[in-house]
Amino acid sequence: MKTCNLKWMLTLLLALLLFESCNTDDDQINTYTNEPVVTDTTTQLMVEWNDLWLKLDRYSFGMRPNATARALAYIHLAAYETVVNDMTDFTSNTSRLQTLTIDSAQRANTIDLNIALNTCYAEVMDHFMYNTSSEMDGAIDLFKVTKENVLLQNVSNQVLQDSRQWGNYIAEQVIEYSQNDVQAESQILEPQPLSYEPTIGEGFWTYSADQERALFPYWESVRTFVISSDETSSTPPMEYNEDSNSDYFAQMIEVYTINNTAKLEDNEDLWIAEYWSDDVEGLMMSPPGRQISIAKQLIIQNDLSHETSLVLLLKLGFALNDAAVSTWADKYNYMVMRPNVYIQEFIDVEYETNLYRFINWPNPSFPSYPSGHSCFVSAAGGIFIDVFGNDIDFTERSHEGRTEFRGTPRQFNSISEMVEDAAFSRVPLGVHMRIDCTEGMRLGYEISEAINGFDLSTN
Repeated sequence: MKTCNLKWMLTLLLALLLFESCNTDDDQINTYTNEPVVTDTTTQLMVEWNDLWLKLDRYSFGMRPNATARALAYIHLAAYETVVNDMTDFTSNTSRLQTLTIDSAQRANTIDLNIALNTCYAEVMDHFMYNTSSEMDGAIDLFKVTKENVLLQNVSNQVLQDSRQWGNYIAEQVIEYSQNDVQAESQILEPQPLSYEPTIGEGFWTYSADQERALFPYWESVRTFVISSDETSSTPPMEYNEDSNSDYFAQMIEVYTINNTAKLEDNEDLWIAEYWSDDVEGLMMSPPGRQISIAKQLIIQNDLSHETSLVLLLKLGFALNDAAVSTWADKYNYMVMRPNVYIQEFIDVEYETNLYRFINWPNPSFPSYPSGHSCFVSAAGGIFIDVFGNDIDFTERSHEGRTEFRGTPRQFNSISEMVEDAAFSRVPLGVHMRIDCTEGMRLGYEISEAINGFDLSTN
């Protein structure tokens, strides 16, 4: 008993030291939930860990959106595999995902699921969120220690050790599985490779500034979990045209008009554009991260069990990962230019996007068609509809209280209404034509349909 008390006091001391190192004036770094927000204690733990992840996401650099989407797939795969042996009607993914190896004999007969999950989350988040700023130094260890101090009460030392061992083992196996994807492992180290130069062609995308480089141009070769870019369908973009009477020109005029009107009038379009932007590292969460924020809110609103929450987040992670692969395959295949290049040449040389005040150049650093934001939000939306139904009264609060940009919550009567709001927000932001958003949204729903059909009940 003295040894156990000594361990507890040392652990508490470590937590206090880490708290001092992580303490900042930014309330966004606060990772603690004062009161339970759901009935299920394991779901509560999941909510709190995902809340911390969202802060890691905001302060990560060189990851969004592709490496972030990939990280989410593996993080939530690990969480699911930690608990699945105790879930009714669900099985491990070892027979469904080639080269994923998990030996169930490594699991002791009696473990505390929350301690195991707490351990696993800490390991996989530390591994996959590999490039966060100093604002988040020590946050994962602090949170792990703080939660374990609560969870170990009335738990024997043997169960504590066995639970930690299982959580660590699952994390290690999932990390090893991820490292088998050599394409992804190399690309995350050089997200903007100097070796890549855009193909030159009429109407093709190119750099908006001298220092800009293409972001994740080879991502189509990264592992998918359910549906590959070869299996998704693709709608070719509208043919490039400089004629002022053409449909292509009309698409550009729409961007120009909506972008400028939003800026001048400070209207709802500008609210929508900034609210869903999620483009800026250090200021906003990432586009894939936004879907985790929405999932967290829906889990709380519907007081989900941990089984349902684990399945939801697993499928959401797979959907976001596969959406990134297919979208980037199409982007670098079609090479459609960003609107500002066309608008400045043929409509108004002084044109500036509504994103420009947040970053050093006017656009995200990759081709325009299809829209990644639109694909991420519809891929996630399709998963949400499958779990919650489409007709749902929902107020999206991801940026509630933020004043650096327009973060006032937005209310929706259905998931599909929210998806459209987010998908077409890229037009008033000035960075996408409507056709980019339409195709991105279509592709995302196609991906979600495949993910929803992924059977987790049988081997």
